[in-house]
Amino acid sequence: MSEIIQIKLKGKEIRPHKSIVSPELTARNVLTNSPWDFVDLWMKKEKQKNALFYWNQARVFHEASKGLPTQSAPLLHYYSFMNAVKALLTTKGIKFIEQHGVVANNLRNPGSKISLTNEGVKIKENGILPSLSTYYGEPEQATKFNLKELLFNLPYIHRTYCLTYPSQTDMFIPIKDAEFVVDKSIKRAYFRAKLSKDFSTTQVIKRLPPAFTQTIDQGIICSSETVSFLRPGKPTATDINNLLSLHKTLRYDLQYINGAQTLWYIKSKVSGPKRISKLPSTLTLAAMHRLSELSRYKPLELDSFLSGQKNWLLSEFIQQAPNQFFDEIASEITGYQFLIPNVRSAT
Repeated sequence: MSEIIQIKLKGKEIRPHKSIVSPELTARNVLTNSPWDFVDLWMKKEKQKNALFYWNQARVFHEASKGLPTQSAPLLHYYSFMNAVKALLTTKGIKFIEQHGVVANNLRNPGSKISLTNEGVKIKENGILPSLSTYYGEPEQATKFNLKELLFNLPYIHRTYCLTYPSQTDMFIPIKDAEFVVDKSIKRAYFRAKLSKDFSTTQVIKRLPPAFTQTIDQGIICSSETVSFLRPGKPTATDINNLLSLHKTLRYDLQYINGAQTLWYIKSKVSGPKRISKLPSTLTLAAMHRLSELSRYKPLELDSFLSGQKNWLLSEFIQQAPNQFFDEIASEITGYQFLIPNVRSAT
């Protein structure tokens, strides 16, 4: 009979991690209201002088964006985001061309009104945004997207999206008790979690991406892939590397929302706008780039856009994106996870 146990490293239960490429699985969470100072000190300790310059630039633009009206904020948000990405790439020793790497993709006919479906972006071969995509190892091959598609694929505003478009089925399925476990009888490790009660239905399970599958137990899902894990009691370096590889693979469909507690979701298959195989950081940078260009070059059109039928969705994106984006990038830079202090977490 199989004996399934939760994986622990140095006494710490191993659960999904915010960092994708190089998570510090055994590190304790960093309790702070803002990641800025911690990353600053981390970079000084690691002697990342150039990366620190970009990180401080990002911070300056972020501070300057506070209090700006929604029509003006995207410009400073974008430059803040871009510098944070440059800090990440520099920290990891990744060379990049000092260009945005993303341009407007005109989908409008002359005289047509601005909308989420006719405002688009095109990702170029070189530049900061494609370098971020390469760092993550994103599998998406398409390079052209409209704003509606970009916003649809962001978990932190997905509920707002579904309220804006009431007929849209939720793409992001909430999960709980997410963990990595090992079957001691066959020495294989895998991921498992419980579906949120309202989402534990046959219809939802049919929409799971290939990386996940339902178990015999109702409401329990597991990763389709397992990896060798030979010494559960005292994992070897190979065991840990196998686990890290599995974690990275799953994180393309396993995404989170930052908050008082980290909320995890499975990115499912659902009808609607294009499902983009890119991570939220890349999508956020692309969407904010287009809004920043509208803010700079076509402010009257942006003002009309923000006053239109979908103004709440756009406003929520502009307001919510910074905290989520910097949490993602800070975790990726350091390998640590950040949580707001004075809130007791199950992890």
